[in-house]
Amino acid sequence: MKLFAVFVLVILFLQALAVVEASTMINNASNNLANRDGASDVLDLRKKHRPQNINCSQACNRRCKESSRKNMCHRACRTCCKRCHCVPPGTYGNKQACPCYASLRTHGNRPKCP
Repeated sequence: MKLFAVFVLVILFLQALAVVEASTMINNASNNLANRDGASDVLDLRKKHRPQNINCSQACNRRCKESSRKNMCHRACRTCCKRCHCVPPGTYGNKQACPCYASLRTHGNRPKCP
């Protein structure tokens, strides 16, 4: 009977030790997250996903050079270029090269970008 009581006490002690160790690990993890500098993470994301610089007027001149309505083409192209930071190559089509450019739509759900 005494052996059984000692066995139960050892099991209870091990269980209490495991609970204390788990709570210590959780506290350490939450402290690490709280002490982390979030501003540096944001800056890293901006550096990583920074859009490339593009000369929109030159790219739109190339894109709209054969358009019959040059002013309208340039206006729409510049708006799309400023939002997407890219213009597809050529004077027509090739929109798969710039998915953002291809996805912009007007209020009438027509393609916005030439």
